[in-house]
Amino acid sequence: MNEENLIKYYNKFNEDKRLTRRRGEIEFITSMKYIHEYLKKGDKIIDIGAGTGRYSILLSEEGYDVTSVELVKHNIKQIEKKNKNIKTILGNAKDLSMIKDNTYDLTLLFGPMYHLIDEEEKLQALKEAKRITKKDGIIMIAYCMNDYAIITHGFIDNCIKEALNKKEINESFHVTPKPTDLYSRLTLEEINILNKKANLKRIKIISPDGPANYIRKELNKMDEETYDLFIKYHLSTCERMDLIGAGAHTLDIIKND
Repeated sequence: MNEENLIKYYNKFNEDKRLTRRRGEIEFITSMKYIHEYLKKGDKIIDIGAGTGRYSILLSEEGYDVTSVELVKHNIKQIEKKNKNIKTILGNAKDLSMIKDNTYDLTLLFGPMYHLIDEEEKLQALKEAKRITKKDGIIMIAYCMNDYAIITHGFIDNCIKEALNKKEINESFHVTPKPTDLYSRLTLEEINILNKKANLKRIKIISPDGPANYIRKELNKMDEETYDLFIKYHLSTCERMDLIGAGAHTLDIIKND
């Protein structure tokens, strides 16, 4: 992970704004639906890579005991400013040694897997999330998807030939990140391999944004009634395996054993 550049990036990037735009709001609504599906009264939650606290703050306001772990000091300050009840930790998803084993009922790992580049880093974060989650607790893990990048940045933006020539994409149409890159993109097969190596047992995998990122302009033009219908459509299809791999993100839902 290019930690120094990542911190610089998130000191400028407005994550709250992303999740309140229509395409980001769909991701947020969908993720919250599944979070609520597995939460129980009195559960302890940890949000690893919490950003400025979009999920942490809402869950704290709902009465849950929430801890936010965040790499960027600016983001930690934003969380503390907005909600005094959230416990905050300035830290890295790869090393949560300050946290005891079997502490949390629900672990959210929504940001870090976007940015951890090599497999060993990803496995470190997954194993740490597993370690601090209670037996039979739930771990939710978000990934950026390879096929979305190929379709949008490759073919829609007409950069595919240039990317192949520069070896930014290999002959199997997989993005090949450099150690200095900020994002890592995976296929469903690669996520399955990570789960096997980290000994993670999946309950289900969903697409939290589905086709929303492909139709940004159309979403913004929809009247409220049509937009509500789109959300209903998306929530009815987000578990379909034929739609998951090509979405911008996936949400892998794991039961800790």
